[in-house]
Order: sequence, then C-alpha cells, then structure tokens
Amino acid sequence: MANKATAFLIGWRIEMKKTKIIENIIHGIFLILGLITVASVLLITIYLVIAGIPAITEIGFFKFLFGKKWASTAAEPAFGILPFILTSIYGTAGAIVLGVPIGFFTAVYLSKIATGKMREAMEAAVSLLAGIPSVVYGLVGMLVLVPGIRKIFHVPDGASLLAAIIILAIMILPSIIKVSITALDAVPKEYEEASLALGATPIETYFRVSVPAAKSGIAAAVVLGVGRAIGEAMAVMMVSGNVPNMPSLFQSVRFLTTAVASEMAYSSGLQQQALFSIALVLFLFIMLINVTLNFFLKKGGKTA
Repeated sequence: MANKATAFLIGWRIEMKKTKIIENIIHGIFLILGLITVASVLLITIYLVIAGIPAITEIGFFKFLFGKKWASTAAEPAFGILPFILTSIYGTAGAIVLGVPIGFFTAVYLSKIATGKMREAMEAAVSLLAGIPSVVYGLVGMLVLVPGIRKIFHVPDGASLLAAIIILAIMILPSIIKVSITALDAVPKEYEEASLALGATPIETYFRVSVPAAKSGIAAAVVLGVGRAIGEAMAVMMVSGNVPNMPSLFQSVRFLTTAVASEMAYSSGLQQQALFSIALVLFLFIMLINVTLNFFLKKGGKTA
C-alpha cells in the first residue's frame, strides 16, 4: 500500500509539473501575441507621426486643420482639411442617430420577443448583412440610393452627405444588433422573473430591467458602430460624390478616409505628405473617440 501511495504521489507530481510547463508555454505565447499587438499599434503611430508632421509643419497647423479649401493639384495648392473633418463628424453622427435606434430595437425584439424560427431567420439575415463587402454597399447605393435621393428631393445630384449617412447607418447595423443581442441574452432570467412577479408588463421588464442590466454591452455595440462608421472608405466614396466641399446634406462631400484613398495612388511630394497628415488626424480622431467612449463606459459601470 505504501509503495502504491508513493507511486501515485510521484505520478501526480509529474503530471502537475507537465501541466505547469504547458500553462507557462501558453502564457508565454499569449504574452508574445499581446506584445506584438501593442508593438504594431506603436509602430503605426510612430510611422504616421514621422510621415505626417512634416507637411503640417510646412503648411501650418491652423492653416491645415482649419483651412476650408483643398486643392492639392492646383497651380497654387491649398491643403485645408476642415471640410473633411466636419464631414466625417456629421456623417458619423448621422449614421449613429439613424442606425443605433434601429439596431437597438431590433436587438431587443430578437432577444426578448421574437419566436425561435423568426429569430433564426432574422439573425441569419443580419449575419449576411455583416458579410457583404463594402464595395457592394457602394454599388447598390450608386444604382438605387443616389438616383432615389435625386428624384425624391429634386436635387441635381443624389451623391451627397445624406446618401453617405444612410449607407453608413445600414453598414453599422450588424455590429450593433449582434453585440446587443449577446448582451441582452446574458441578463439573468431571474431579473426578468422578479420584475414580472412584481406586476410589471413584459415590455416594461425588457426596457426597465433587461436593457439597463445589459447597458455596458449595448454601449460596446455603439462603440463598434462608431468605429465602423468612421473607418469606412470605399462605400462612402462611391455615394458621397467625393468632392472637397463644406458639408451640406444634399451636396457632394469628401470624408477623411476617402480623401486619403482617392489621391494616394498618384500623389507625390507635399501632396503625399499632406495625405499622411490626414491619416494622422484620422488616427488621432479615432483614438480620441475610443478613449472618450471607454471613459464613459467605465464611469457608467462603476456607477451601476
């Protein structure tokens, strides 16, 4: 018996050592991957700063950021990106105003109200919507949305800020819906059962109990939607007209992303440096929004 116990103890120790070694190896792999991710972000940041600062210095900080005219190929070039900044802000805000309510209420319906077959069908449609390439959104927008805006509002050209807002609102729906559904499904059933037992209606329970309990996940869905709206280029370029005008709802406009994408292929000299400066501004803009939203999310989580 003593020999068996000793052998078992030795075998157990060997297995524990093997498990410890495997855990250390996995931990090291995860650490390396995390460091690679952080290093990639740092390298991108450093590269954009090195490539973008010279143009801002040569053009002038205020002239570059607050200039209203962009004419990079003119005899006397102008490099003001205020129209691009305002267009990106207005376009993203408009897409969020349109897309978030639709995505939110769809998520509540699918998570709490829809029957099994209805939910499966609609979730499959949402997944399909998420898998459609950006260029297809842009193509459909050019063929359907742009002519529709031109006919409905009687404007010379339907390629406008409004068309870009509608396309972006549609494109952010899958992210908002899928993440919100996951957050709502994670709410413990006991919360809803307690609310119903106290006399609340199902709709009151969904919006006064389930939604507040899942607010951090829903807010994360909005953050993903904002990131998708700000970073989109191809579809926006195809439906917005891609003209460097000050933003107007029924006028052709150009976003920060499309400004870089449309001219980088043939740019050189100061023009190319200015495009890198736009990329730097866009990068800092996205970082600022993410930091701000994460701050409010953490603050809301602590309050809750």
